Amino acid sequence: MNNRNSCYTYFKIVGDFDPDKVTKLLNLKPEKSWKIGDYRKNGTQYDFAHWEIGRCSEYDPIVDRQMISSISILYDKIDILNKIREENNVSFYLEVVPVVYANEPSPCLAPSLEVIDFCHITRTEIDIDLYLGD
Repeated sequence: MNNRNSCYTYFKIVGDFDPDKVTKLLNLKPEKSWKIGDYRKNGTQYDFAHWEIGRCSEYDPIVDRQMISSISILYDKIDILNKIREENNVSFYLEVVPVVYANEPSPCLAPSLEVIDFCHITRTEIDIDLYLGD
């Protein structure tokens, strides 16, 4: 049977902050970012800033491995992340976006203690956006 399930994960910062300053502080280039007031494709303006890194789209039924892939680049940046959080009006998220199909093997979405520890130390929320395929 060909498994049609998929998942991607990434780490993001959202809120009222300057993404360029975050990029400098972390010394990491985001995969996606925007500032408050930047324009969306539909012409409306963003009312929050966004900074994203660590997108992992290589599906693994043990999704924790994808989560670790997304945050591992940040392990040595925990103090800087906490400083960013303390000095700005921001929230951190570990996004998990699985697409699952009926009658396919279900992915394991449980985070390991490694992921939970990182999220606890940095006050990162785990946001699971589950989609069901037809």
